[in-house]
Amino acid sequence: MNIKTSLNYSPNFSTTARNKNKIKYIIYHYTGMRSETKAVKRLSDDNSNVSCHYFIKRNGEIILMVPELYEAWHAGKSNWKKDISLNKNSIGVEISNKGHNFGYENYSREQISSLIKLSKYLIKKYTIKRSNILGHSDIAFERKKDPGEKFPWNYLAKKKIGFWHKINKKQLINNRKRKINNIQAFKFIRYLNKIGYFTKNFNKNKKLKLVKSFQRRFRQELVNGIIDKECLIIAKKLSKLVK
Repeated sequence: MNIKTSLNYSPNFSTTARNKNKIKYIIYHYTGMRSETKAVKRLSDDNSNVSCHYFIKRNGEIILMVPELYEAWHAGKSNWKKDISLNKNSIGVEISNKGHNFGYENYSREQISSLIKLSKYLIKKYTIKRSNILGHSDIAFERKKDPGEKFPWNYLAKKKIGFWHKINKKQLINNRKRKINNIQAFKFIRYLNKIGYFTKNFNKNKKLKLVKSFQRRFRQELVNGIIDKECLIIAKKLSKLVK
């Protein structure tokens, strides 16, 4: 399967080639900048110390910025399951979007179409598990919100990209905002740990950001940082799907 790309190489990568077998994650980001042109420029500026492997423009054009077998600098300080610093074993995909600070917008139809093609290509090439297709906020929830609650995770899961629950919508709505007790809240955090989220060294602020990250991914209609019965049901179901 060939993916049509244009080239705009970034100097920001680790120069030692990595083993293909070490690549096991795809990480999605949004650019979080007002200008698409400036976002590309920043990712290819040797003073910025940031980059990605692929960049998807609003019109769906895919730009290759760092060859896949080299480590791009996109994840930063990050954790998932037992892995830390996910740059070394992931492919980073930046998607042009102004982000939460500059007028967060819906992703374009052209972007999602290109993202599906690219993702399927990478999944097949590197045998990537569905539970290892992540957002930046999943692996760095203390710092990041991207790709955010407008990112179509449910739709992508139907295309076998990433994973999602199949819980009845009415059941979820009926349990939205229903309070849970402390034991159930503890179970919720354990489920998140099983899914892959980093759940150690907690304080109140960190817990709030973790819950919001989970909601931006799996309960996008309401991102409030409050663990309710709906969140508990979703987390329990997802924890059983992870392999």
